[in-house]
Order: sequence, then C-alpha cells, then structure tokens
Amino acid sequence: MKDQIAARLQVDPPLLHRLLVNFLREEAGKFGYTRGVVGLSGGVDSALAGYLSVQAFGAQNVLVVLMPYRTSSPDSVSDAMLLVEEWGGPYQRIEITPMLEPFFQMNSDMDRRRRGNLMARMRMIVLYDQSAEFGGLVIGTSNKSELLLGYGTLFGDMASAINPLGDLYKTQIWQVARAWGLPERIVAKVPTADLWPEQTDEEELGLRYREADQILYLLYDERYAEEEVVALGYDPQRVARLAQLVRQVQFKRIPPVIAKVSRRTIGHDFLYERDWGQ
Repeated sequence: MKDQIAARLQVDPPLLHRLLVNFLREEAGKFGYTRGVVGLSGGVDSALAGYLSVQAFGAQNVLVVLMPYRTSSPDSVSDAMLLVEEWGGPYQRIEITPMLEPFFQMNSDMDRRRRGNLMARMRMIVLYDQSAEFGGLVIGTSNKSELLLGYGTLFGDMASAINPLGDLYKTQIWQVARAWGLPERIVAKVPTADLWPEQTDEEELGLRYREADQILYLLYDERYAEEEVVALGYDPQRVARLAQLVRQVQFKRIPPVIAKVSRRTIGHDFLYERDWGQ
C-alpha cells in the first residue's frame, strides 16, 4: 500500500516545468518585475528555485546570492558555485559572519536553534537589500513539507515575494530536480539547512521525508482522518506527531492576524485578490 501512496506522489515534470516558469513570469509581471533574486545554499531546494528563475527571466535577470557563515560546509559553497558557473548570470558572495558575530558575542548563552534562526534572518536581510539594488523579487525556496511542518524560520528562509516550490513535497522536489537535469551531487546530498556542523533536516524532524510526505499527503491532500492513515500501515505515533506539528505552526503560514477595531480591516474585510488593479 505504501508503494501505491508513493506512486500517487509522482508528478509530470514537463507539465510542471511549464506551469512553474509561467507562474514566475506572471506573478512577477503583475507588479512590473522581470527579475528575481535567489539565495543559493548549495541544496536542492534553492538550486531548483534558481533554475526555474533562470528559465523564467533569463540568466542575466537573476541575481544569485551566496551567504556563507564561518561554519558553513565548504561543499555548500562549491556546489552553489557549480550552478553559478553553469547559469552564467550575476552573483554575489556576501559573508554573514562579521554581521552576526557581535550579536553572538553579546549573547554567549544562545543555543544553536536561536543562532540558526538568527543566521536565517540575517540571510533574508541581505537578500532583500540585494533585491532593492538589483530590482528583482526575492524568490522563495521553501517546499510543501517544510511549510506544513513549520521547518523554517519565520521572516528568515520562509520569507519571499513569490514561491514556486511551496506546493511540492520534498520527494517531488527530488523527482523534478533529476528530471530537469540538476547536478546529481546536489540532488543526492543529505538535506540540511547548514546552520551548524553535521546538522540535517531529517535528524531534527525525527523521520525521513519519504515517509513524512506520504503521511502529509494522505492527511492534507486526500483529507484522510488520522486513524485512516494508521489503518494503511503507518506508525500511529508518527501520524499523530505530524498532525500536531502542522496544527502548532499554522501561525507561520498566514499573515499576522490584525485586531479588528474598524469597519474595514485588512485581512478581515479588505480581501482583494493578489492581482487586484491589474
């Protein structure tokens, strides 16, 4: 049965390519933009976001930004540079170490989670600054698995103007990355946010993406009840834990809720479509 569920997560790469390239062009165009800015980490998600941006806008209209910290893996930088050289567009390498160290020194008791969140937010500060200079929208790199589980930093790596990957589970990201010819060394590497040495996504989450994606797909795409998912052979504790995680991090997936004190409140009554006025 699990093989059947995995088969239902298969996508059509050529169709998806057309959809996502057109999505980027149309959504950016609604606001008068023809350029994008992508933070490239050397991982598959940012690689795919960069690839799609190059396909949509052209290499010269996509600014790639590398933002290593002193503990970042050398492989992250070399893998990112592999793509920079292949695409041939503009790029910046901006070290975030000197920006962060004074704050870390003032807060020597910070645990690695707090430090990691600060790194992610500093990178987004850099990206939005580069966006203002380059005249391009910041392109999101968070996938559906991460967004559902809240595996990301609010106003950090979860921030963007438009996101082409947010409706693709991690296992689907791997599918299309291979189908579209991204380097295998990037596609096959262990998923990591590279926030501290030896850190991996799956170790932090406590389970593999391939299993998590199947459970999430059943719960939220197919609308199965938790007990129905368990009846298909999935571990009840893992099903319950994932469902609880999704509920706990709903605040990360929506704009801040505004207290209503007037007749026309943003988010309550002022609900125009994204492309209103175009």
